[in-house]
Amino acid sequence: GTPLGVASKPSTEARVAYTRRRWGSRSMQRIQLDLMQESNQQFLKWTGPNQELEGRINASELAFRMQDAVPQVLDVSGESKETLSLYGIDEKMTSDFGLQCLLARRFAEQDVRFIQITHSDSKVQWDQHGDLLNGHTEKAGEVDKPIAGLLTDLKRRGLLDDTLVMWSGEFGRTPVAQGTNGRDHNPEGFTVWMAGGGVKRGFSYGATDEYGYFAQDKKMHVHDLHATLLHLLGVDHEQLTYHYAGRDFRLTDVEGIVQHEIFS
Repeated sequence: GTPLGVASKPSTEARVAYTRRRWGSRSMQRIQLDLMQESNQQFLKWTGPNQELEGRINASELAFRMQDAVPQVLDVSGESKETLSLYGIDEKMTSDFGLQCLLARRFAEQDVRFIQITHSDSKVQWDQHGDLLNGHTEKAGEVDKPIAGLLTDLKRRGLLDDTLVMWSGEFGRTPVAQGTNGRDHNPEGFTVWMAGGGVKRGFSYGATDEYGYFAQDKKMHVHDLHATLLHLLGVDHEQLTYHYAGRDFRLTDVEGIVQHEIFS
């Protein structure tokens, strides 16, 4: 993927690398690129098919187009006050993550196929081994309004049905205290939520034990989650299988069961 900014900077300073020309005009750059591509095509005529070179040709053209398209997508100055408020961009607590969510919508409108936003900065977020109540209250306050705004905006623009939104971390927190007021990591049972893109509304799948510690009912392994996500994207996870080093490999390893119950 193409990273937009880094965790140590606020989203207002986020940039996609190499989308700003360091010299020359667009027309001059086009002439230079055409000359280079002409040489590449001539080389292919002499040598025959070359996937590596063809990939470079396509990447160069994509980079040229991105230099025009990306700055326009990142420019939110044309968004209405109502939209900025919907995402919480006009409030200090929610402004950073709100801008990420708004940019996610703008990228989706431009048919970007995979978009990842992260609630993070130079510090570790959500990892409350201590002071959990205050920490999680603060972090939830930073994300609740922006993510609700994103879902609302996608729906009213007719994008939600064709856009799968998934919210997840890599683990949850234990139901028992760590020290006096913290919680340790818990990979044994935690929540992922999804919206749009062909999943049921107002529906929960699976459950933990009575303590909220271990997944117990309708467990979904990460391989199952991947297989289910790929199915929602129109990809059969069993089709791309290749044999290497004496065994079969695929995107979900050799496992993964599509969980049809979550589909609308």
